[in-house]
Parts: sequence; C-alpha cells; structure tokens
Amino acid sequence: MSRWSLARQFFLAQLVFIVVLSASLSVILYLDAARGVNDAAAERMVAVSTSIALEPAVLDAVGGPDPSATLQPYAVEVMDRLGVDFITIMATDRTRFTHRNPEEIGRPYIGSVAEALAGTTHSETYAGTLGPSIRAIVPVVDDTGTVQAMVASGITVDRAAIARNAQLPLVALIALGALALGALASFLLSRRLRDATLGMGPAELSRTFVFYDSVLHSVREGLLLTDAAGRLVLYNDQAARLLGLDGSQEPVPASHLAVPPSLRELLSSGRRALDEVHVTESRVLVVNQEPAVPPTAPGRTAQAQGALGTVTTLRDHTEIEALTGQVETMRTLTDALRSQTHEHANRLHTIVSLVELGRDAEAVDFATRDLQQSQRLTDEVVQAVDEPFIAALLVGKAAQANERGIELTSDIAPDAQAGSLHPVDLVTVIGNLLDNAFDEAARSEEPRVRLAVRRATDGDGAPVVEIVVEDSGNGLPDSEKARIFDFGYSTKPPHEAGGGTPAGRGIGLALVRQAVRRFAGSITVTDTDDGGARFTVRLPVAPVTGRVGA
Repeated sequence: MSRWSLARQFFLAQLVFIVVLSASLSVILYLDAARGVNDAAAERMVAVSTSIALEPAVLDAVGGPDPSATLQPYAVEVMDRLGVDFITIMATDRTRFTHRNPEEIGRPYIGSVAEALAGTTHSETYAGTLGPSIRAIVPVVDDTGTVQAMVASGITVDRAAIARNAQLPLVALIALGALALGALASFLLSRRLRDATLGMGPAELSRTFVFYDSVLHSVREGLLLTDAAGRLVLYNDQAARLLGLDGSQEPVPASHLAVPPSLRELLSSGRRALDEVHVTESRVLVVNQEPAVPPTAPGRTAQAQGALGTVTTLRDHTEIEALTGQVETMRTLTDALRSQTHEHANRLHTIVSLVELGRDAEAVDFATRDLQQSQRLTDEVVQAVDEPFIAALLVGKAAQANERGIELTSDIAPDAQAGSLHPVDLVTVIGNLLDNAFDEAARSEEPRVRLAVRRATDGDGAPVVEIVVEDSGNGLPDSEKARIFDFGYSTKPPHEAGGGTPAGRGIGLALVRQAVRRFAGSITVTDTDDGGARFTVRLPVAPVTGRVGA
C-alpha cells in the first residue's frame, strides 16, 4: 500500500470513511424509525383507550350485575374494527371484564395500574399474556371524578415491528444513495488529486520536493518561476541577487521589477527565449525561458494542456563580456602589430637594398626617420598616461586608425590620471567609444577621430575625469541618440556579403553605459560643429559604488 499513489490512498480512505458513515447513518435512521413507530403506536393506544373510557355505556356496564356480558362483545367489535390486539376493561382490583382470549376474563390484569388508579393516563411496553406489547391504560371515572374502572388497549411488539420494518427499504435507499454519491465524489476528487500529483505517492512527493528545493538553492544560475499572470512566484538566491529582489515569499509582478523594459516584457509575456542577452544597469544577463507545461500522468493519454507559467534561467555574463572587451583590445593590438610587421618588413628590405647598393648614408638616414616616426606616438601616449593598460590600448588604436586611414588625434592632459578608476572599465569605455568612432568616421570623406581626456568638475564642483570622443561621421538623429545605448541596437549598415547581418552587434555602447553607471557617472551624445557625433563621459574620480564583475 505504501507504493500506491496519493490519489489511490486518498480514494481508499474516503471510501472506507463513506462506508462507515453510511452504516452509521443506516443504524441511526433505523433506530429513529423504530422509536417513531413505537411512539406512534403508544399514542394510538392512548387514543383508543381514552375513547372507550369516555363512552357512557362502558361506565354503565361496569356498574351493572354482569359487566363482561355487555363489554366483551363491544371490546371484540372495537378490536376487530381498529386492528388492536387487545382491549381489556377491568375493575379497580385488576379483574378483567374483557380480553382477546375469553379464558382470561375474570383473571387479574398483568401490567401497571397505579397511574390509572391515580386518575392519569399511562403507556408502556409490557409482557402480558399475549407477549410483549405496547399498551396504554386510562381510568374510567364517574361524574364525581372517582375511578370506577380502567381500560387498557395495546398491540404486540411483533406487530409494531412489522410497521417498523416497512421503513427498512427507505433506510436502505438513503444509505445506498449516500454511499453512491460519496463514492462518486471521492472518485472525482481522487482523479483531480492524481492529475495534480502526477500519480506520485506521498514518499515520492516528499522526495521530489526535497530534491527540487535543494536544486533551487544550489544551482549557480538564477532560476525563477513565473505564473500565467506574469508574477514571480518562486526564485532562488542567485535570481534574487541578479534582479535585486528582497527574497520575499509574496508573488512579485514582473512589471514591477527594476530591470530594463525588454527583460520585463520577456518575463511578462511568457514567450520562449534562447540565450537572449539583456543589459541591466550593472550586469549582462543571458536569459533562457520555456513554458511550464504539466507532464502527462502515468497511464493517461497525452493531450494538449495550457502552460502554468514559465521557467526562466539567468546567467551572469558580466565578467565574460569584460573579458571579451579585453580580448578585443588584444586583437586590436595583434592586428596593429601584424600591420606594423608587414610595413617594417618592407622598410627593412629598403634599408637592406640601400646597403647592398653601397648607399650606407642614405640607409642610415631612412632608418632614423622611420624609427623617429614610429616612436613619436608611443612616446606621447606613454608620457601622458601612467596606466599601462590605457597606454597599450591607445597605442594599438593609433596603429589601427593608421591602417584604416583615419586621422586619430589625442589630447590627454597630464593631470587627468584615472588611478582611482579600474583599468578594465576604462578600457571598456575608451575602447568601445573609439571603435564606434572609427566605424562612423570611416564612412566620411576625411575620416578623423579625436580623443580628449582631461580633469574637470561636475555641477557640484566635485572632480571628475572627462573623456570626449569625436568623429567626422554623419552624426546621429535626435531619435537615435536615446536608443544608441540600448543593447542590440546598431546604426551600422549590413555587411555587403553577410546576407543582411548587421556589421555591429549593438553591444559596445551598451557596455559603455553599463560601466559608466557602475561609476555613478554620466554620458551624453551631442553633435560636433562639422556634423559628426561627440560622446562625453564624466566619471567621478572616487567611485561611489563598488565595481561589479571585476
């Protein structure tokens, strides 16, 4: 029985309960019917005895010389007409004047007479000459109220049992009806319970709950369950951390979450999602979402069922995206080094050829000028920037701009040191802004990009590091300036050979805004005098919020 499903155990327990309840109900109804039959019989006997006692002829016959000769035929007639088993009219000393069996006439009455002699009516069940009977005894009084005789009438218990047993079919019908209705209700409830518990037993349900609860709190990814109304009804500790929830057990509407509108829409809609990336103020989240459809219970035919809600997983890719930015920076440096290697190989061949031609002085002059030109930008950057990561980034970006035919100018103030800012975040901000500026400037006739890093103050007079990146591109319409930082939005045209795939992923500027928000800074987009775009970033020298994902 322990291996039975919870629904089967429930049905069996309910069935036993209903059988016991029906049996108890039947006994109660039977006893009530028996009591009702006996009470009705007693009341009828009281009425019969009272009617006879009030008959004037009975009082006259009792005072006559031979009461039995007059009263016995009368009593027999009444007994036959009313279906009464006996009517006994007796003297005050119990001597019978009438009886169903004439041989008992003249003998003493068997039963209680004290109440009748006292002038009151009395009913009882008593075993007389005819066996146990339900009887009533009433006094016969004269005009002065003196008891002159007594009248007793009754029916045997067996005859009353016949009337009582006539109620048995009704009692049985009620009991069977209650049993049938109870069994049907229990069956329907057990089916509902089986669907709700998927046919599992108590031990399986308990084990499943323990396992699910352990999984919920041990998995490293954020896991949350949303009902059909778009409310978060269950989530683990990681999901609470990623979404800024307080851990309350009360359902939280997805529309009330402090997350980007795209993520709120996803959680509220209940649609499927596969590795969708959503950028919050401080994190990059990869989201997967599937409808929660109940599985088919064992032994049931599979059928279409509506989703109860959705199951959503959240993966924190903030650190991965930061590493991606560093990898992109290293790739930029690698490309720059590859280009410089190719260029230096050509120059080295030129120098070797001059030496072989015996023109040593010209070879030395060519090599000196090449070295001075290559070293000039590196020296400018290294002297202006103390942070080696930023210096390496700018050297690589300068080489990249040179390769793409873009004029890159940098104006880095000596006092604009960002030592209190994390270099990884600065690489993200400056690197992505320059990459975006390169792409825009490359589409202009005279591609130019300008980078300025200087010390400034905000509206309250607090010191900030101001980073300004300008390009000579076509600028941005006002309608796009607000959307340019949205994840996945890009103004870059499709690749010509890429089948319509956008050249940009729309993630660079989103990461810039995220990094700026982590520093509690600000970023604005304006137009330059020649129609390009100007991105201005202001970062407090001392960050007010801890860096996430470093």
